[in-house]
Amino acid sequence: MLGLGYSEMMLFGMIALLLFGSKLPEVARNLGGTYRELKKSVGEFQKEFQGLTNLDAPPPSRSSYTPDEPVASETKTTAAKFVPPPEDGE
Repeated sequence: MLGLGYSEMMLFGMIALLLFGSKLPEVARNLGGTYRELKKSVGEFQKEFQGLTNLDAPPPSRSSYTPDEPVASETKTTAAKFVPPPEDGE
């Protein structure tokens, strides 16, 4: 857990006991509740975000077009030939 060893965990426990004393169970309960609410909010956000990304994707097409079939609107067009403007005699 976060690279903490047994001695570091004991040190944090002793500091917490000195700081909070008899209110330590209440502080731990509040901290656990806050963590639970944060985790719940993050989960709801992820679900909502995934729902929005699914809306951005185009729906799957059920077209019967295959690349081997010619499309009626496909016609060959040619561009007009470039004609330079006439030169001035200057």
